[in-house]
This record gives sequence, structure tokens and C-alpha cells, in this order.
Amino acid sequence: MPVRILISTLKPGVDPRDYEQWVRERDYPFVRSLPNYLSYKVHRIAGPILGAETSGWQYLERIEVADLAQHDADLASPAGVQMRNELYGQFLDRSKNIYFDVESID
Repeated sequence: MPVRILISTLKPGVDPRDYEQWVRERDYPFVRSLPNYLSYKVHRIAGPILGAETSGWQYLERIEVADLAQHDADLASPAGVQMRNELYGQFLDRSKNIYFDVESID
């Protein structure tokens, strides 16, 4: 199954506790309501990133889906747009995000 990895940074002045509460109370329930999502977890990066110590990245998301095109469609839905508006309006510095898709080697 395809997996999308997102590495992100909070906006200046955002308290990590506020973002993490939003993830638990809004983001996780939203994702769990969508059948395309097989696994979704946000991870706090704990310590320097070797080779990219000055990147400022603070979080990594692992998003496993049945279909990446459906994932993009879910994000483009009215509910998905509202969630992304909250995410980027309040918490994450979108300009510092990186993301990529990976597939497991079985």
C-alpha cells in the first residue's frame, strides 16, 4: 500500500501542545472517518535530524492509504479543505513542509 510521508514545522509562536491537541481531537477523528486511510500517525521528532540539523523540522506524519488519488480527493473535499485550512491557518508553516510517497519492499 502506498504511504505518504510529510515532514513539517510549526509556525513561529505556536505552542506544540496546542498543535498536538488539535491532532488528537480533530485530525485523527477526521482521518479515521475516511475508508481510504489504513493507518495514520503523527510523530514528534525527538532530537536533531542527522544531516539536516538546521532544518527546523518538528513533526513527521506517516499516512498509509489504499489509493493516493483518493487521498488527494479526500483532501480536496469540503471537509478536507476545512481541515487543511485549520492546519495551515493555525499551526504549520506550509513553506517548510516536505512530502513524498513511498512503497514498502516486501
